[in-house]
Amino acid sequence: MAANVPGMTAFDNLIKTMTDSAIDVLEDFHKQTAVDAGLDPTRANAWDGLQETYFGPTTSPQKQRLARDKARRSGLSLDQLALIERKIKKISSNRTKAKLRLALLDATGNYKALARLAKRLVPGQDKNTPPRKQVTFSRTRSGRRTMTVTAEQRDMADLEHALMTGADTAKPVAPQMLENFLRLMRGFNPPGTTENGGSVDDSAENNAITSPNAATPAVPYAVPRPLILIPLHEWVKIHKGEGDETILQLTDGTTMTGAEFLNTYYATAENYLEAATFHVEEGAVNLYRGRRLANDKQRTLARATSPTCPVPDCRHGADACEIHHITAWKHGGETNIANLAPLCRYHNRVNDDDPEQKKRGRIVNVNGTPAWRSPRGHIVRNSTPGAMDALFA
Repeated sequence: MAANVPGMTAFDNLIKTMTDSAIDVLEDFHKQTAVDAGLDPTRANAWDGLQETYFGPTTSPQKQRLARDKARRSGLSLDQLALIERKIKKISSNRTKAKLRLALLDATGNYKALARLAKRLVPGQDKNTPPRKQVTFSRTRSGRRTMTVTAEQRDMADLEHALMTGADTAKPVAPQMLENFLRLMRGFNPPGTTENGGSVDDSAENNAITSPNAATPAVPYAVPRPLILIPLHEWVKIHKGEGDETILQLTDGTTMTGAEFLNTYYATAENYLEAATFHVEEGAVNLYRGRRLANDKQRTLARATSPTCPVPDCRHGADACEIHHITAWKHGGETNIANLAPLCRYHNRVNDDDPEQKKRGRIVNVNGTPAWRSPRGHIVRNSTPGAMDALFA
């Protein structure tokens, strides 16, 4: 890292650190520390990728060392180094990617000059290649998400026509299209149409989106699954008949005493309610062994322990995740609660199942809760609280 130089301002020293000493700064970079210090998470992610590129495990240490030396001599800023990685990201051949990186590290000039050089050197996407057909969802922001759909133009034209039906063009159209989309999603027709496209009464009674029980929706309403989270010592008290003052927090937002639980649910088969028991240090109590696939009870406990994929910043909820063996099945890992974690499809496949790999990081069990361990050994948890947080803080 660059040392302070007499006669230079603090800002001069900052610029020198981010240019002349950029590579040396990256060697000890830690993303979570940067995010906690207030850096933009997008920039922190870019710098984390740079740290992996220039200092992480690699199959070509000689090329990595050459790139590191070039970056050190070039004086390119951290933002310029991040620009290079963005431009070559879609190159499938690692050999071609390494050659382009070395060529771009020879660049001189400012950020825009490097961008122009990258535009000339890096093969661009064929403009005639259509984008991949897919549906993507953004992270939740203030209780809302964004869905992006890429499909055949005729299908999208039909959808747009349906969403525009009945819209008042004297008012903003986008919110009205959303309302029509939600109507279609829940099995209702847009205002002013019937199933066959005919005219109907536009009154609120005919066109309002009603309660979930009013119609069979095209997309079913999600039904919350109540699950009682009980610390082990309180569970023992309940079964001893001492649960009058034990307050149980249900995942549907309600509470009840241990006595109410026993009297109302425990012996009533038709009012089935599940209870998940947790130990303050070990986590979920029920353990099962002997087969590779987790059973329903194990999946429920794993999802209660980690309501989202435990990799930091991953938005995928546990219900949409696969059940992952923390110690891989092929390495002797058992199918019990202490060894299970819900991982999204992507992170389940890039997880370092071999602890000696240290390429992409891996999931470990920390005091009964799955957490991500970086290739450099840092433990970082997803910010979404799970059962152990709710029960034992």
